[in-house]
Amino acid sequence: MIASADFTDSPVEPFDFILFGGTGDLSVRKLLPALYFRHCADQLPEDGRIICAARSEMDSDEFRKFLEEESKQHIDADHFDDAQWQAFLDRVLYLKIDVTDQSDYAKLKDLLDGRESHVRVFYLSVAPSLFTAITDGVNEAGLITPQSRVALEKPLGRDQESADKINDDLAAVFDETQIFRIDHYLGKETVQNLMALRFGNALFEPLWRNERISDVQITIAESLGVDSRGRFYDQTGALRDMVQNHLLQLLVILTMEPPVSVDPDAVRDEKIKVLRALKPLVGRDVIENTVRGQYKGGAYESGTVPGYLDNDDIPNDSTTETFVALKAEIGSWRWEGVPFYLRTGKRMEQKQTEIIVNFKKVPHSIFETADGLSEPNQLIIRLQPNEEIRMRIYVKAWGDEIKLRPVHLNLDFNDVFQKRRMIAYERLIVDVLRGNPVLFMRRDEVSAAWAWIDPIQQAWQQFQYKPKGYRSGSMGPSAASSLISRDGFSWYEE
Repeated sequence: MIASADFTDSPVEPFDFILFGGTGDLSVRKLLPALYFRHCADQLPEDGRIICAARSEMDSDEFRKFLEEESKQHIDADHFDDAQWQAFLDRVLYLKIDVTDQSDYAKLKDLLDGRESHVRVFYLSVAPSLFTAITDGVNEAGLITPQSRVALEKPLGRDQESADKINDDLAAVFDETQIFRIDHYLGKETVQNLMALRFGNALFEPLWRNERISDVQITIAESLGVDSRGRFYDQTGALRDMVQNHLLQLLVILTMEPPVSVDPDAVRDEKIKVLRALKPLVGRDVIENTVRGQYKGGAYESGTVPGYLDNDDIPNDSTTETFVALKAEIGSWRWEGVPFYLRTGKRMEQKQTEIIVNFKKVPHSIFETADGLSEPNQLIIRLQPNEEIRMRIYVKAWGDEIKLRPVHLNLDFNDVFQKRRMIAYERLIVDVLRGNPVLFMRRDEVSAAWAWIDPIQQAWQQFQYKPKGYRSGSMGPSAASSLISRDGFSWYEE
């Protein structure tokens, strides 16, 4: 992950970036603004084209007007330049295409003819059910070159069987080195800094083990509901949508052994070892160590919001979970005995992503604390809404008596780094264009993650474990607090 240290300086080769699902929500809100920012940074070569493909009936000029209305609003006004925007739009072409109609790929072939030496990226911002149709379509049209790559958005399947089927279909057309499976969390600066924190500082290595750490908590909380994604989300749920990828990725980066180098496969070799070392949750263990939840209506400062079942796209009897909390353990010398508590949910109190590392208390304290408490040292790694790393330590409180009080050593990335904060997709897209796979999941990594997740889903079905309701604006069902409190811990709160 540190291999991209020259990220802001190194240009990319001439390319054709073919964005399937070019009118979709992700493309409009994230992908095209990310490409705009890399254009403004002079990182994209003059001969770099962005071809947006979708089913909507329009030409390139009409599509550019569409971007004026839809994408432009997702670019911070402080970082928007009208001249750069117009120059960026000149790169953008639009192609109406039905990806299930093989004859339509002839239109794409006409656009790409004579540019076989250019880097060619097929970016699939579409439903997983269309992945095979597109890869087969570009293959049968003769569009795949040695310089071609395919990038896929999550979710990669619904379980291990479907993920393996997608990967088999991909492998029939592309070499593994040409496949880039995207988890956008891996492009976040703070996630990258987990590697730097652990392997660039001798300070933490002696502490990063079960002799010093009591427990670890990883939370990804969202204040938004499913809204217009109701139909998709009801077929997916929080376990598949968030735990299988985002939460497990944060877990493996936090706990992996030092790789021998920053070579992509060296890093990914260590990540896969953690996934394989996760102790399986099966049968009754699943019911004991997981919590499912589904949000009900509630109130925020902005007003009252409806519950999950109030969404018109969702059946009234849906048992899809919008919240998951679970306890995981890693069977290794470094981590044996350390519980890892993971939770994620929608319509929670606030949007936040954070990792809390609680260290063990000193064996014998000779001091009193100013407030009568004796909490352990703590490392707080926050990814959003603010990116920061904080360490809670104890110092002597001012006064005559020697009493301790907790204080925080705080690294706020906004204070230290004054440049505009890059969105995760900027790094990921450029690494796809470069062919640098270190931030992307390898096939065996995806398979191992599903192998751990599938028994949880199966046990929920076997024991008819329905989600527990929780009020919108809360931090999830009370059972999540019980899950962690029975081990003598509590969820971190400021």
